[in-house]
Amino acid sequence: MDHDTFNMGIRKYLKVVGVTSQREIERAVTEALEAGKLKGNETLQARVVLTVEGIGLEHEIKGEIALE
Repeated sequence: MDHDTFNMGIRKYLKVVGVTSQREIERAVTEALEAGKLKGNETLQARVVLTVEGIGLEHEIKGEIALE
């Protein structure tokens, strides 16, 4: 295994995950605000489940996203 190639592959994947996740969260929050489902002062509970097939990895990451 080439550790540099492996490291770069992980970094590229995580960059896509981060950018896509931010875009989707922003879109969903904007839509919820426009629909009156959110007031804009909430703290949202977030959860991501990371799964890597082939090695049996499943890891849950929980956090909060404050809107104000």
